[in-house]
Order: sequence, then structure tokens, then C-alpha cells
Amino acid sequence: MTPAVDSARAAWWRGAIGVLAGALLFNLGQGVLRPTMPLYLQQVFSANYRMVTAIPTVFGAGKWVASLPTGYLLGWLGRRPLMVSGLLVIALSDVASVMTSAYGVLLGFRAIAGVGWAMFGTVATATMVDLPAAQRRGRAVSLLMMSETSGLLLGTAAGGWLYQGLGVASPFLFEAACLLAAAIFVARWALPPASQEPAAGGWGDRHQLGAVLRAPGVLDASVTNAVLTVIQTGVLVFLFPLYLVNRGGFAPAAVGVLTSVGILGRLVALWVGGSVSDRWGRMRVLVAGLLAYAALLGTVPFLTHPIVLSLWSLTLGVAAGFVAPLPTAVVADRVVAPLHGLAIGWLRTMTDSGQIVGPLVMGACADALDLSAPFLLGAALLLAAAWRCGRQGRLTPAPATTGGSV
Repeated sequence: MTPAVDSARAAWWRGAIGVLAGALLFNLGQGVLRPTMPLYLQQVFSANYRMVTAIPTVFGAGKWVASLPTGYLLGWLGRRPLMVSGLLVIALSDVASVMTSAYGVLLGFRAIAGVGWAMFGTVATATMVDLPAAQRRGRAVSLLMMSETSGLLLGTAAGGWLYQGLGVASPFLFEAACLLAAAIFVARWALPPASQEPAAGGWGDRHQLGAVLRAPGVLDASVTNAVLTVIQTGVLVFLFPLYLVNRGGFAPAAVGVLTSVGILGRLVALWVGGSVSDRWGRMRVLVAGLLAYAALLGTVPFLTHPIVLSLWSLTLGVAAGFVAPLPTAVVADRVVAPLHGLAIGWLRTMTDSGQIVGPLVMGACADALDLSAPFLLGAALLLAAAWRCGRQGRLTPAPATTGGSV
């Protein structure tokens, strides 16, 4: 192994540690805020259900607007300024959110927070996938998602205690403190420079985005990521707990425990999915994971026994975690390094589209048909994504990768 390769790997690891620590702190704050936000809205604004669900919608809209521009700006402004700026934008939005008594103004601040999240998240992902050992990219993406999931798990457990013990504004202020700490950490850490954009073209050059979209497998992986987000936000987060109560007869406390078990299953499977894809091939593993996920999701409407549903809660989390890092790794494999930032920006734009559309479509499907319908629709979407990815994998073999271990 050459000294140049060793130096590049050491530089990447230094950057990766900064990104992972920042992601953990960011999601720790997000985890505290998520379960307490509905309580805050009802107590301060006497919010109805529509007002509560508008919060994640505008947050997702802010992410959707900012993800692709962040990908373009990455080559111009650099990683550290964008990440720090994104963290500070969210921190300021949190502080401003608790200072307003107008619901409409609060919505605006949450949309701005979504912009900040897009700035941080796009750069963080681009940093992780831009590693010297490309054949270990699946594990690199898994590390980032495991850091995010760990923060959410810890924060969710502490959110209610903070809200009840320290006041209704404490979750917002706690997240702001976490983000300030993350910004300081990232600002002081040695992040590697972003790959320079090609000389031809500039900010907003459509030819660069066209090059990303023409890369084999990018569109299929992007749509697959959107489908996974639709199912995660529209089915598992909002409707599966209702299914456990209405069809399985679980008490609310038991639903909380099963949700935590699903998150733990996702956390473990994230590393497994990334590692297996590094060894056996991205598309092959992705297709197998999508088919297994579809089978588990499609059989939920036929289950009512509490023990079986408890097992399914775990296995659904495992299946979701197994496939979660793979579309990002596929996109990074198929796009040249100087366009990684733009490619991740595009991928996150598609993901945010799923976050906006998923709850709306799946909720309407459940109201119009039956609570079982979203699970069957989700399984059908997974099967369609598996077919497209399998077809793309047969037509275009994965590019060869070289390099040492992460």
C-alpha cells in the first residue's frame, strides 16, 4: 500500500469522525424534539391534527428545496462552511420557534430548519461516500445511518422527560445546544476538501445534473430511495402503530416498546446491509432485500396475533435497515467523484419527495379503502422497485472498485 493511499485514508477517517459525531449530536436533538413537538403544538397553539402534521410536511419541503442547490454549492463553498452553516441555521430556527406565538410564523421557522438539515445532511453523506476504498462504500454509508439512528434512539427516550421536567421550550433549546456543539466540533475538525467540479460548467449547470442522471442505475436507485421513504414515513411511522392497536389489541405502552424494538433492529441491520453489499454486489443485495421487505410488509394485513405482530415489528425494522444504505452506495458507485455532491443532492431531493408524498398518499389510501391497503400498496411498490433494480443490474454490471479497507 502506497503512502499516498495511506494519507488519503487517514484524511478520510479524520473527516468521517467529524461527520459521524456531528450526525450523532444533530439526531440526538432531533430525537428529543420529535415526540414532544405534537405536545408543544397542542399546549401552546391548541393545534388540531392537521396543524400537527403540517410541521413535518413543511420541514420536508424545506429539505426538498435546498438539497439540490447544496449539491451544486458544495464544490464552490467547501464542506466545512456548508455543514457549519446548516447546523447554525437549524439552531437559530429552534430558538426563534419558541419565541413566536403565531402558528404561521412557526411553520416558516420549521421550513427554514429543513433547509439547514439539507445543507448538513447532503454534505455529510457526500463526505462519507467520497472515500479512497470505494469497495467499502456500503459500510461507510451504514456508519453514517447508524450514527443518525443512535442519536434518534437516545433522544427519543429523553424527550418526554425533558418536556415534563424542564418545560415546554426545553426540547427546542436542547436541540439548539446539540447543534451548536456539533457546529463547533465540525468547525474544528479537519474535513477533507470536496472534489472540485469539472472546469466546464458552473453553478446550476444543467449538464452536470444530466451527467448524474444519465449514469446507469442512478434513476432506479433514486426512485427506490423515494419508495423506501414513502413506506417508512407513510406506513411504518404513522400507520403501523395504529394497526398494532386496532388489529393486534396492543396497549399504547406496548406499541412504544415495539417501535423501539423496530428501531434497534434497523440499527443492527444497517451495518449488515452495507457490509454484505460491499462483498456480494450492490444491486444483487438490494434486489434480495427489497423482495424480502415486500414479503414482510405484504403479509402484515393477514396478521393479528400479538406474538406474531411483535416478531414482525422487529423483522420490518431489520428489513428497512438492511436496504436503507444501498441506494446511496449505488449512486456514489455509478457517478464520478467530482459529481458526488450533486448526485447526493439529487438523491436527497428524491428522498424528501417521498417524505412529503408518503404520509399524504398512504393516509388517503387507508381512509378510502382500509387500514390494510397501505401495507399492500407498499409491498407492490417494493416489488416494482426490485424489478427495476434487477433489470438495471443485469443490463449494467457494477463498476470495478479498488483500494484498501475503510
